[in-house]
Amino acid sequence: MSKKIDRTPHEPGWSEVILGAALSVGLGAILGAVALVFKPVVVVKEAPKEPAAGVTYFIEGSRDSNKAKQAAAKRKAFAQGSSGTFSITEDDLNSLTGPATAAAAAKAKPGEKAAPPAPAVTGEMLTAGTPNFRIRDGVVQIGFPVTVNALGADVKVIVQAQGTFAKKGDGFVFEPESLIVGSCPVQRLPYASTYVRNKFLASQTVAEDIAAAWPKLVSVAVEGSTLKLTMP
Repeated sequence: MSKKIDRTPHEPGWSEVILGAALSVGLGAILGAVALVFKPVVVVKEAPKEPAAGVTYFIEGSRDSNKAKQAAAKRKAFAQGSSGTFSITEDDLNSLTGPATAAAAAKAKPGEKAAPPAPAVTGEMLTAGTPNFRIRDGVVQIGFPVTVNALGADVKVIVQAQGTFAKKGDGFVFEPESLIVGSCPVQRLPYASTYVRNKFLASQTVAEDIAAAWPKLVSVAVEGSTLKLTMP
């Protein structure tokens, strides 16, 4: 005698329903975050008086060479460990980390702006460009373009972090309070935030002499539009 075949459709249990809903929500969150990452950012020199709704802005820091004439001298004195307080402006920082190399500037004709060097070809999926600094109202902003190489296409997004410095261990480190990749506020995503900080902020190349002098600092403070570095 043949057994009776139960052809009743399988009805999912509560655990399967909950798992399916969780996966759907998770996938939706990931897709939403990716869309925000690649959403265009508007680059401006000053904050707009009436920001447009739903628009993410990147306010560039000043790079006025006339205001940074003492930048090289400050850098040299700091690297040598000279005592006292160094007042560093965003013009100083951007002048020292500017895209134009000394060789390119020397070859430029009088009155002609030196062309920035071509970005290095690394073959990596994510490549960070030259950082830009802005200091306002006691907050330091670090922003830089990131080229995403995916599926044979290069897409550029802007990473921007805003924060201050804090003492950790034997030295001072930059602690971002706001971290935005493209238009996505990744500080709300713990794992993504840690990845971005380790991949870009913590991995920025620092000159050996500056790296050697930095642990000697006894104080790092942001006052208004100035970064105060105090040596013993």
